[in-house]
Amino acid sequence: MRSRHKYELEIAGRKTVLGERTFILGVVNVTPDSFSDGGLYLDPARAIEHSLELVRQGADWIDIGGESTRPGSRSIAAQEELRRVLPVIQGLRRRLPEVPIAIDTTRAEVAEQALRAGASIINDVSGLRFDARLAGVARRCHAPLILMHLRGRPETMQQKPFARLIWRSLRDGLTRSIRRALAAGVRRPQLIVDPGLGFGKTRRQNFEILAQLERLQRFRLPILVGTSRKSFVQALVAGGRLEAARRGKDPVTYWPVTVHVGAGLALPKQARQAAPLQIGDAAAVTASILGGAHIVRVHDVAAVVPAVRIADAVLKSVTSDE
Repeated sequence: MRSRHKYELEIAGRKTVLGERTFILGVVNVTPDSFSDGGLYLDPARAIEHSLELVRQGADWIDIGGESTRPGSRSIAAQEELRRVLPVIQGLRRRLPEVPIAIDTTRAEVAEQALRAGASIINDVSGLRFDARLAGVARRCHAPLILMHLRGRPETMQQKPFARLIWRSLRDGLTRSIRRALAAGVRRPQLIVDPGLGFGKTRRQNFEILAQLERLQRFRLPILVGTSRKSFVQALVAGGRLEAARRGKDPVTYWPVTVHVGAGLALPKQARQAAPLQIGDAAAVTASILGGAHIVRVHDVAAVVPAVRIADAVLKSVTSDE
């Protein structure tokens, strides 16, 4: 295990050091069809209140998305995306002027208007593949740009064939994204890379990436990882299986995580159902941090904060002594 590299990031004119501790990016999907919280925060007032609650729980930044990128999702018009996100960004900026807001979009038009409304970070799940003009927006606005690795498009990304060598796909894809950004004039200290867990990968490939996350340090850039509520975590928590790495190998069975409630302690049904997944998410977040992630993108901030603190403490204890 290695200690994390430190990077200095400028967000809205302020210097932020990444690597001393893990930053938490709280997710707020302003969509009717996102895979885990679609429809919950379509109302701007409700989305703003939820964002405020995530910050109270420990989120450092808030990620606002107006278009679902779940497997099988279809693209929407830019004007509809703007209609969903702008009131939330404007309202949140008034309520929390010091908290950085990321706009989760693949469109330059949406990113530019979101930045004018109060966002300060661009999160592009396509890694500049869908709209290369996003790089120009990041350059002009001096905004950090998150470049994620995505194979295919959300509509078809979980359909076969998958990459035979996932690390080659990651290396080549992120290299192209970084080169496009730099060629457009984006400064290297503005860039953050994301391996895109769950985006065009098999269940096993997602765990392969987590197991070898340190390999992303080759890019000499901050690393963001999003495992929260992803289907590969949900499946194993629910007792699913990890497919065989090679033909002829038996898949590994993972049994469900159970939560035992003591006598006299009653949890609401929704809480009982959510608890096992939150434990799985916390485990995946811990693996991400120990692998070198500087930022974790999560839905259930309160549930993962203890895991983040423990993982940070472990990393701080890494020494070169033998």
